[in-house]
Amino acid sequence: MKSVVTTVIAAADAAGRFPSSSDLESVQGSLQRAAARMEAAEKLSGNLDNVAKEAYDACISKYPYLNNAGEANSTDTFKAKCLRDVKHYMRLISYSLIVGGTGPLDEWGIAGQREVYRALNLPTGPYVAALSFARNRGCAPRDMSSQALTEYNALVDYVINSLS
Repeated sequence: MKSVVTTVIAAADAAGRFPSSSDLESVQGSLQRAAARMEAAEKLSGNLDNVAKEAYDACISKYPYLNNAGEANSTDTFKAKCLRDVKHYMRLISYSLIVGGTGPLDEWGIAGQREVYRALNLPTGPYVAALSFARNRGCAPRDMSSQALTEYNALVDYVINSLS
């Protein structure tokens, strides 16, 4: 799993050198933000079901045609799968906050997602809408500190950009 530390070490090793001072500064910056990431991960994990459900509901409100017969959200099974996918992204964001890098998102959420959605004829716009809602709903200090919210939003944006 990729983290800032493993990425820096792997890059230096591939170049046949020890990590440089700028490499170590990036690791230090990551470690300094660790408390904010842990706070964001704790708040998200503690409220994951509610955040995912609100995001899913906002998505369906924006794209009501998905409930029409034959569409991606037309049966109870499809609805459960859509909510499951939103929860999956939120869980991977939580894992990435803990790791301090995008490794869990890259390996388990993003790799091949466009091909899967294209093969299943699933639109990515509703997922972007759900994640955008989850991002915009966050509020400091109501939900978490401003630094924790910054860390959370950066990862949500990362997923949104991968789906766009």
